Formats: sequence, C-alpha cells, structure tokens
Amino acid sequence: MGSASAQPAAPVKVVLDGRIEGPAAPAFVALERGYFKNEGLEVGIEPSPGNSTEAITRVASGAADIGFADINVLIRYRDQNPAAPVKAVFIVNNRPNYAIIGRKSRGVARVVDLEGMRLGAPAAEPATAAWPIIARIRGVDLSKVTVINVGIPVREPMLASGELDAVTGTSSSSPISLRAKGVPGDDIAVLLMAERGLDLYGQAVIVNTKFAAEKPDVVRGFLRAFLHGLKETLRDPDAAVAPVLARMSGGVRELEIERLRATIRDSILTPEVAERGFGDVDEMRFVRALDQIGLGYAYKNKPKPSDIFDPSFLPDASERKPD
Repeated sequence: MGSASAQPAAPVKVVLDGRIEGPAAPAFVALERGYFKNEGLEVGIEPSPGNSTEAITRVASGAADIGFADINVLIRYRDQNPAAPVKAVFIVNNRPNYAIIGRKSRGVARVVDLEGMRLGAPAAEPATAAWPIIARIRGVDLSKVTVINVGIPVREPMLASGELDAVTGTSSSSPISLRAKGVPGDDIAVLLMAERGLDLYGQAVIVNTKFAAEKPDVVRGFLRAFLHGLKETLRDPDAAVAPVLARMSGGVRELEIERLRATIRDSILTPEVAERGFGDVDEMRFVRALDQIGLGYAYKNKPKPSDIFDPSFLPDASERKPD
C-alpha cells in the first residue's frame, strides 16, 4: 500500500452497462471511500448511454479500460467478433435477474401459462434473448406464445394497460415500474429464470485484454478495491446508495435501495457464492450455460469458458469469501 501511494496514480477509465442506478453501488462505494485510491488508481466511472453491448464495444475499442457488462451479451459479442480484445475477469452477479413479469390477475403464475398469451419482449433486453431458452427448459410450446417486440420505455405501461399479458425484464426494475403505473404489488408475478433452470451467469467486470496484459497489477488492484466496495455494500445497502444518489438526477432513495436489495437477493448472494466466494465461475456450470445459450442463439464458433472468462486477476480465494 505504501509503494502504491508513493507512485503517481494510474488512470483507469471505467464504463457502466447503463445509467447510474442502485445496483452500481459497489463501484461507487469503492470510489467514494477511497478503495481505488488506496490501490494507487485514479478511477473515472461513466454511465453508458446504451446497454451491455455499448459497454463491451467501448472496452473492446480501448475507449474504456474496464467495464461492467452482462456476460451472456459478451459471449454472443465474442462469437461475432472473435478477435475483440475483451474478456470477463470477475463475476458480479452470480445469477442474472432475468425474469418473466406478469399479472397474477391475468393468469400468469408459471412460465408455461404464457401459452396463448402476449409477451412483450424488447429486443435490447438480455432477458429477451433468454426467453427461448427458459421456454424450452420449461416445456413451453413457442408457437403458442405471441411475442411482441416493444420498446423498453413502453414495456411496463403496456403490461399495466392490459395490452400485454407479460414481459421480459428484470426483478430489480420491472416491478418498480409497474407499481408506478398503478399495478398493485400483490398482482405482480415475478418468475425468475434462474430459479427455473437457467444456468447462466449475470453481470461481470470486463477488461480490455491489451490493457490487462500491459497493466496486470492495475487490473488486480481494481478488483481488490471493487471487492471491498461490494462487501461494504452488502453490509449496509441503505448507506451504499448514497454515492449513487449523489450522481443521479432526481433519484429516489427508497427506489434505489429496492433495486439494490433485489439485485443482492436474486443475483449476488447465492449458494454458489457462499461456497466458492465472489467473482469466480464454476467451469461445469459455465459449460452448461454456454450450451443453454445455444438453445436460443446460433453460434458461429461456440466458445470455451477460457475464451470468455480469465480468472487470473481475481483476489485470493480467502479474500473473496462472503463476510
């Protein structure tokens, strides 16, 4: 730590996979509380105007050094751009929070209930790409579900108005938006795909591999600091949203706490994390995940886990155990 403070801080450009919201708290806790600075890093964190694809593209191009992105989007991106210098180095969300969100009053209680119904599925939503996977896992006749490509801004309003019976989305966002449109909380059915057979991982820290090869200690320091911020976030989620709200325009504290707590509950603190610790993958599960992605996506050249995930920068296993 002393040698790090004696050297000029190493600049690190970081991009999020969307706008600043509650689930981004671990990174901003690490920034606000000086954990990156203690590693000798000068970290700048920017939101992305788009989604995971935007973040991956920026990291691959070198416009950002490190980013956050859905690892399943990264898998498809690397399949289409095999030479792209970008890999995942730390799993943030051990499970994705992909969900089918429906109205109980409209008969949505199981995935198979969607047969004969209208499903709103935004093309840019990672949960939409997982829909045919979970449908096949749960034995849904896809020909009996009317899938409608809708924009993300109108997804919940159309479900609230009855134009749709269910939508693809996330457990940390869609229920909040539905309640804001007047749908009672007890009428909202949230069918988490990870609880129904989906083996995929979720959000990951990604790096430009050229940057990582040239500055491996910077990547390791970033992950140590981020892990510290993650653990602090889990200890006190309510306090952890403060640096997020300070960077938002018009953010509502209660809603951002709800988003963060839902992400912790559904994606971060899982049985696998309790056993293996934060950040790593179980290779056999990852192989199954790659197979499952193939149920809804035609690979050009199916990758191996090592093509997507590099564990060599992870903090020591003893540090990655949940407190």
